[in-house]
Amino acid sequence: MASARKRRRQRRRVRTLNDCLRQFLTPAVWKQAQKAIARPWRASRWRIKPLLVTLVLMTFACGDSQEERFESARAVVVALQPKRRRPGETLPGFQLALARLPMRALRAVIAGVRARLPEALGRRWQTGGFVVLGCDGSRLECARIPSLESRLGEAGKTDSAPSIWLTAVVHLSTGVPWSWRLGKGTASERDHLKHLLGTLPAMALIICDAGYVGFDLCLQIMASGADFLIRMSSTVTLYTEQEEPLTKYREGIVYYWPDAAQKRGDPPLRLRLLRVVGKRRTSKDSYDVWMLTSVLSKQRLPFSRASQWYRWRWENEGYFRTYKRTLSMVKLTSRKVSLVHREAEGSMLAAQLLLATTTMELPVAQQPDVKVSPRQALREFRREFRDLVPRRRREPLGQRLSRAVREHRFNRTSPKATRVWPRRGPHKPPKPPKILTLDKLKKPLIPAFKPAA
Repeated sequence: MASARKRRRQRRRVRTLNDCLRQFLTPAVWKQAQKAIARPWRASRWRIKPLLVTLVLMTFACGDSQEERFESARAVVVALQPKRRRPGETLPGFQLALARLPMRALRAVIAGVRARLPEALGRRWQTGGFVVLGCDGSRLECARIPSLESRLGEAGKTDSAPSIWLTAVVHLSTGVPWSWRLGKGTASERDHLKHLLGTLPAMALIICDAGYVGFDLCLQIMASGADFLIRMSSTVTLYTEQEEPLTKYREGIVYYWPDAAQKRGDPPLRLRLLRVVGKRRTSKDSYDVWMLTSVLSKQRLPFSRASQWYRWRWENEGYFRTYKRTLSMVKLTSRKVSLVHREAEGSMLAAQLLLATTTMELPVAQQPDVKVSPRQALREFRREFRDLVPRRRREPLGQRLSRAVREHRFNRTSPKATRVWPRRGPHKPPKPPKILTLDKLKKPLIPAFKPAA
């Protein structure tokens, strides 16, 4: 009986913006951030809590410049805590205090929020016995100033703006970001994923596109206790024990054993290859999808479910659209490298709080495919900003967030790209992997590497 009352208290509807923040930014999270600072905090007018809350709320605030968003976010922080000491009033003072804040304190807050996500997402956390996650990356432009150009360099085309690379792991059934990593614009998204393996939860299934193909990466994912489902391309060579034509291939056991691994003496990876035949309307827009997974059991990961979950990977692309366009983070506005990283980390934390809080408020009785509309959720947050000063009587925030659902399309009939953009090459789907039959020299070596029953 007591546990039932406790669950009802935990599921109490969010009524204000303060309730929304307290669900994830708990006192325990702020204690972790305080412990992460080795030396005493020197910023006199800015404490850690109002500093980071202002950083998060600046992502939600309206405004064409940092000054406008800062004024709006600071006014909200003062209205949320009227009895506390007021923070600084100027943007340069805020930026100075933010630059002095160690990154480990900000990452401690992010880790504390991440630990709350499995409980917050509830029934939507696991799907079919797995925590389905997607990984992808995107480039964020920065201001064209000499200090950033010398530190970040060029990425992409010649004379391009300085940029940073953002790799994000997204919970695909809800669209909520799980963890992320920043680097230069020329950083490798494979290396980023290797660093993010330590943050993956139990029963994780990571889904990636063909850009994450690699023997070492697959080996490290399996060593971390997670599973993967990665699309294959023609750059990969796989081995089978029996010859089978590609035109009739559907699924089967293959061995991933590139030449570099053979020279090092590494054992082959025994994996499962799946082929999803594309819809052949015409000869131009039809192509097959080849996927490699570490889940060998057909009962744990049926063919139809693997095909469906790979289509969910588009949720990762949709998250970057939400982050860049809906939250207006397509270009970072900070003018120092230290502030650029803090701006990106704070905005990612803000997107995580926005999507996670709205997902919590969706009715449990609704279907799992009902997802959050980021634009509607952001609109309700901004309405809450306007209602704080002066206070108005309005419907509770949680009740309004429960209606911020995405438009559901049962069958897509139109292409995902509505037009051909200039200066961008046409998308070419990856070709099938190269499948070879084990020869007489390699086939006897396979049983020696198989695990004992």
